[in-house]
Amino acid sequence: MAKRVGDTTVRMLSYNGSIPGPTLKVRQGTELTVNVTNRGDLDTTVHWHGLRLENRSDGVPHATQPPIPVGGSFSCQVQFPDPGLYWYHPHIREDYTQELGLYGNILVEPAEPDYWPPVDREFFLTLDDLLVEAGRVAPFSRDQVTYAAMGRYGNRLLIAGESDLRLAAGTGEVVRLWLTNTANTRVFKVRLPGARMKLVGGDSGRVEREQFVDGVRLAPSERAVVDVLLDQPGELRLEHHSPEQTYRLATLTVTGEPGRSRAAGFEVLRTAPELVAEREQLDRWLAAEPDKVLALVAEMDASAHAHHMHHGGGHGGHAGHGDHGGHGDHGGHEGHGGHGGGDDGIEWEDQMVDMNRVTTDADIRWLLVDRATGAAGPAIDWRFTVGDRVKIRLVNELDSDHPMQHPFHLHGAGRFLVLARNGATEPNLVWKDTVLVRTGEVVDILFDVTNPGQWMAHCHIAEHMQSGMMFSFTVDPRGS
Repeated sequence: MAKRVGDTTVRMLSYNGSIPGPTLKVRQGTELTVNVTNRGDLDTTVHWHGLRLENRSDGVPHATQPPIPVGGSFSCQVQFPDPGLYWYHPHIREDYTQELGLYGNILVEPAEPDYWPPVDREFFLTLDDLLVEAGRVAPFSRDQVTYAAMGRYGNRLLIAGESDLRLAAGTGEVVRLWLTNTANTRVFKVRLPGARMKLVGGDSGRVEREQFVDGVRLAPSERAVVDVLLDQPGELRLEHHSPEQTYRLATLTVTGEPGRSRAAGFEVLRTAPELVAEREQLDRWLAAEPDKVLALVAEMDASAHAHHMHHGGGHGGHAGHGDHGGHGDHGGHEGHGGHGGGDDGIEWEDQMVDMNRVTTDADIRWLLVDRATGAAGPAIDWRFTVGDRVKIRLVNELDSDHPMQHPFHLHGAGRFLVLARNGATEPNLVWKDTVLVRTGEVVDILFDVTNPGQWMAHCHIAEHMQSGMMFSFTVDPRGS
């Protein structure tokens, strides 16, 4: 489809003629049949990100289904067991298809009536960036993944599919922002100066305890649910704050006399009993040795290495690597630790555009390595059983040819809690399917295994996944 982005019209891909695709609103516990027809330009599947569904509907080519050929169709049964915000996207060449607009949200409305606090209005905001050069989307290669080192950072932001998004609300309203990071690689830090912001949910439902925050950080594929109190009229800017610059995401115009305000309710910070119950079990998991240790590593060949020397090659010369000042606020609920030099362990921008552009999956291999067995990528052979709880330690190796952050995603065999980062206990639990592991960081997660089948684990930077940063694992039914 033709899409207007700022002053340019570019060719993109869409679900049902819109970017993002239609928001599917469903009740928790229901099941839908979704018919997918591929009128794009290469084989595709649809992955239902974050949903704990039947393995055959997970949308992984060759593992759970054959790819849908151009002109072909596929029908799948999709289950929605958990409340919260999810999304759908392809699982073949996401570096190309997701960049070009193939993503859409799913809102699973809770069966429990008071699950979320009441709000006056809500906005679904996908956070994305698009790389536009010379009046078109920067080219892709049919047979190689480009921008393989850092991932493909865009130079135009697309919020809810728009390059100049304008929103309106009434004075005194409490507004819910359903935020999803659909970018290939960019981390967003979302703020709304001039309004108070309250974190109420994450990837898979509500947080253990609601908290007032200055902003929220989302890595690719993460979601955040925030409520904002608009207590006075005026024009507010929803912004992305990186350590180097501030980007306008959207303009929010607040008008009118204060109505019947929910402001009193906004002051109440609620707790989630199901997560309080998890916290009571946490000490033994924090003390336990990990069941699995997974290292996140890059291997470059010599020519890519030569372009890469100013990064110290990751062997001790990188203390100042990506050092853009202090790390400021991390959404109040993330970002403990770091690895010295005031560096927050996140590449907020592409620091080496020319080298990154020419790096392909032939020059760099992104790997997940099982530290117990030495197996890497597809050779990893993890087996779990429905009902297991598994402590997985994710180690983002500094001693690697290109250390950078990785959003680690587990498919719908279950969901997980972040236990600790660099040994510091996670202060606010929320069920997740993706966790950002910053450069040099060690993150412990507790994986609650519920669904049998063959499932994927991978980095959600599209170019890293396509360059080898993935494997699959098997979950056996209980009692088999």
